[in-house]
Amino acid sequence: MQLDTQVKLLRVLQEFEPVGSNRSVRVDVRIIAATNRNLQESISTGSFRSDLYYRLNVFPLEVPPLRERRSDIPQLATFFLSRSSRNLGKRMEGISAAATESLKNYSWPGNVRELQNVIERALILSHGPILELDPDMASVSALETHPHAQSESAVEAPSGGPPPSMLPTLEEVERAHISAVLQQTRGVIEGANGAAKTLGMHPNTLRHRMEKLGIKRSAHRIS
Repeated sequence: MQLDTQVKLLRVLQEFEPVGSNRSVRVDVRIIAATNRNLQESISTGSFRSDLYYRLNVFPLEVPPLRERRSDIPQLATFFLSRSSRNLGKRMEGISAAATESLKNYSWPGNVRELQNVIERALILSHGPILELDPDMASVSALETHPHAQSESAVEAPSGGPPPSMLPTLEEVERAHISAVLQQTRGVIEGANGAAKTLGMHPNTLRHRMEKLGIKRSAHRIS
């Protein structure tokens, strides 16, 4: 929040006056403020007003990062799966035990938003009723659980696969997969033999993904 906006908010918290009036009005409200920054440091650097901080800091609650409350991860993952599957039109029965264990072992530098994105990504790539984790996520979890594995795998490269810098991005994989299905269905999206049926997606969801990924339906039609 910019400093000039902080001044305005502080003024509202101190005295609430309707426009054109010179009388304060009593209001019954509760202000809930949240931040991921250290406000004490922001005050010392001059980017946050101390008077606003002490006005807001009546009953502070500290929410620990996801990596410090791993017992919450399965419930949050299930919640995000339910919401994303509803939005994408895919029916899911749950998350596999292996995927749940990998989610619990990961350090989550991106916190809850990263967990939400990982679940949605896995859902998009999923073909069955039980959510499995994509290999990239599983390998990251394994490395973080066993820190010595990172240096060993980097030197030995037992799988013989390409280095991470040469691997395609998730967007590239998704674009190629949808394009391949459209090629197979000759550009047909809806119906029993359409691409949406093959991908397990709602036709409107597929059209949205195609637009986002820049996939032209006409390129896959047989003239």
